Amino acid sequence: MSIYFNILVHFLIGVFILWPVQADAEEDNLRAMLGQMVIVGFRGQDIRSHDQIAEDIAAGRVGGVILFDYDSMLKKRGRNIADHEQLKGLVVRLQSVAMLNPMRIPVPLFVSIDQEGGKVARLKKSNGFRDFPSAETMGRESASKVMEIGEDMGRMLYSYGINLNFAPVVDLNINPKSPAVGALGRSFSASSKVVTEKAGAFLSGMQSSGVLGCLKHFPGHGSVSVDSHLGLTDISQSWSETELEPYRKLIAASRVHMIMVGHLFNAKLDPDYPASMSYKTMTGLLRDKLGFTGVIAVDDMQMKAITEHYGLKEAVELAVLGGADLLVFGNNLDYDPLLPLKVRDILINLLQDGRLSRERAEASVRRIVELKNSWLAR
Repeated sequence: MSIYFNILVHFLIGVFILWPVQADAEEDNLRAMLGQMVIVGFRGQDIRSHDQIAEDIAAGRVGGVILFDYDSMLKKRGRNIADHEQLKGLVVRLQSVAMLNPMRIPVPLFVSIDQEGGKVARLKKSNGFRDFPSAETMGRESASKVMEIGEDMGRMLYSYGINLNFAPVVDLNINPKSPAVGALGRSFSASSKVVTEKAGAFLSGMQSSGVLGCLKHFPGHGSVSVDSHLGLTDISQSWSETELEPYRKLIAASRVHMIMVGHLFNAKLDPDYPASMSYKTMTGLLRDKLGFTGVIAVDDMQMKAITEHYGLKEAVELAVLGGADLLVFGNNLDYDPLLPLKVRDILINLLQDGRLSRERAEASVRRIVELKNSWLAR
């Protein structure tokens, strides 16, 4: 499949070059191209051709999906995941629909999940899946053991067709009572050295099994006492540059291909915007200062830390102009089946109005497609 990806990379770049001259003729391709920047959640343990998510995938409005076992709005289990066979069948059908994209070139989806181990696991023992230890437990193990755990988890996810895991967490356990990190056992340690070693081992193990990992939550979520699912998280007073060390070292070791930025407000880094909306944080710090050249994803854009302060249009614009490549919408804290269409139209309008430059959009799409080329075409 890699030959198709190489064709796709050149094709997408060509669309950007031709767009000012042939805007009308390239409209469908432009929409499909920008759709690579969106990951969205959906309802259902199976999909049919007339389902909204199937139409969004086939039309190129999304470049990936995220799977959940629990529907937060309906307060009901079984949102996308029931058992082994159901999950395999769902992923096969999702990928088959992706082959119908309007460019007529196979563009596999990112099929993503939050499978950290411990309390944060969408594939649960109650559904017949394997249990894996939490990061806190792994932090007390040897690096070789943690790598083995990462390999095992990667093999499990890969066997179901899941190719992107939003893990490991590299937040330092500075506040053990943090409701979003420490209290859930999601941090390997309070020590940046231990977090770097164990997160790096886990990431290497999982990626050696064919599943892409993603460090989170940049620039560091471990010191706070507020959960960004529930409201704005201000880390201005509690955060320190030590929390950047796992990112700095793992990026330097060329082991990181994707980093997720959290909805974390830090006046030391940007007095105006949270990290996920901040040019100073995503581009100035992560890209320019730390030298990260991979894909920048932003945490669920429907968390209250964002929705209580920004409308959808403003949030998408700030995130993309700030440097985000991949916008994640769980579509679970809130649910809107038309969300992919709305986000796609926002991106198109930004490009057509000149607020989003062709060069900036091209850079994001190129990073995403090249990452898919190197991982999903194996």
